[in-house]
Amino acid sequence: MPTPPFDRFKKYFSRRRPAIQEIVREPTAGGIVFRHNTDNKIEILLIQDSKDRWTIPKGHIEEGETAVQTARREIGEESGLHDVDMLGWLGKIHFRYRRVDKLVLMTTQIYLVRVRTSGNEIQKEDWMNGIKWFPFNEALELIEYEDIAKLMLKAKTRIREEKL
Repeated sequence: MPTPPFDRFKKYFSRRRPAIQEIVREPTAGGIVFRHNTDNKIEILLIQDSKDRWTIPKGHIEEGETAVQTARREIGEESGLHDVDMLGWLGKIHFRYRRVDKLVLMTTQIYLVRVRTSGNEIQKEDWMNGIKWFPFNEALELIEYEDIAKLMLKAKTRIREEKL
């Protein structure tokens, strides 16, 4: 007896993801790191993740750490920049994504960070595809996340108004 037409396709329709069993909150922190180039124009540091998305340095808040301490640590770990000024909180952004049977709710506290050195000592971590300083407008175009782009615009306004 021949296979009914639908049965040939069952394998494509029966692949269900497991139901969400748990909601996990992950607090993170990072920074919009900037410098002024030789023409006194603002440049923003971006990292390129393993999926080729350009973003800012950020990471998980560890136990006993404040969000600002995490931002400073993550910037140092992910870029090699340790001599920085933490100039204040810019805002927070929310991400949510699925990790197998968990719904992950991530909240990232974002700080404005000025490098005290030339910034040329940047070094990428092994998991990254890239790290680079970009002119502000180019960084704004490259950034993958709209909420981070909005905070970048807020950062630029603050840099100009406060002559940072």
